Amino acid sequence: MTMSTSDHYFTSQPSSASTPSTHEVKVRSLKMLLAGDRGVFNQGELDWGTRVLIENADIPTGGTLLDLGCGGGAIAVALAMLRPDAVVWAVDVNERALDTTRASVALNKLSNVRVALPSEVPGDVRFDAMWSNPPIRVGKEALHQLLNEWLPRLVPGGAADLVVHKNLGSDSLAKWLVGEGYTVERHASKQGYRVLHVTRA
Repeated sequence: MTMSTSDHYFTSQPSSASTPSTHEVKVRSLKMLLAGDRGVFNQGELDWGTRVLIENADIPTGGTLLDLGCGGGAIAVALAMLRPDAVVWAVDVNERALDTTRASVALNKLSNVRVALPSEVPGDVRFDAMWSNPPIRVGKEALHQLLNEWLPRLVPGGAADLVVHKNLGSDSLAKWLVGEGYTVERHASKQGYRVLHVTRA
């Protein structure tokens, strides 16, 4: 992912020039066409964290699913293709990322994905499951605030899968989540990336 030195994928309006692209990605049994752009997470081939998350996703049938911090839409597209009977919300603060996700959704001719800013998700919407390759580099305080906002929106019995590299604090995040009243299990680990399966204790 190439961005200007002042740009971050969690910036609402990236300052780097838009350079849209399209890439074919294969993961699980899926062959997806994904849009990409500068200033958007996952510009091109899947990063290892997102790949590990998709490969190990245990997706409930139907229901309402969330891709939190959707970037270019890889997770949302995969969820929507694997569960065409589900409604998938793709949420990000980066407006260019949302445009890129919309392009990815269109490329794969999907009709069950809703792309939105956090403020555009109705307050009464609850999620049966959520997935996220969270923006660790935004800092612990902002990350904790993000998770405290969205994890309580899981339905009873719902779960969130978060992928975090061990060198970027997967263990400390798991410890914090336990302190917040969640049960955390490690569901997968590959190339240093760990999938934390988070449920209410």
